[in-house]
Amino acid sequence: MSDYFLDPASCPWIHPLQGLRTRILTGLQEGDRMMMVLSYTEPGATVPLHTHPNDQFGMVYSGRALLRIGGEEREVRQGDFYRIPAEVPHGDTALGDEPFVMLDIFHPVRETFVTMAASAAPAGAERPVR
Repeated sequence: MSDYFLDPASCPWIHPLQGLRTRILTGLQEGDRMMMVLSYTEPGATVPLHTHPNDQFGMVYSGRALLRIGGEEREVRQGDFYRIPAEVPHGDTALGDEPFVMLDIFHPVRETFVTMAASAAPAGAERPVR
């Protein structure tokens, strides 16, 4: 893989929780200060409210969901952007018949994802990114 151009098919998948799978695009190399991922919430699944010490910024890549951030709740769809400051509670519920896919950038690198990726199945073992 190139140091500068990403091939999602060669990037690892992790499964942070039931109904959610995440492809880690960047953030696994020594010295990375940010992490970029594609997270798929399966149709009808809910990612419960949670917090983490990372700032999270992103865009809805595809699908739609009810996204909860802090005290706000909004239906989001492809092309919508959002920001989630560190320690702010957030979660989502996928709406419709297709996965809700978020392109997320975390700062700093989300270390729990790095740990999960270390024991993940080899890239390409699951269905590819669309």
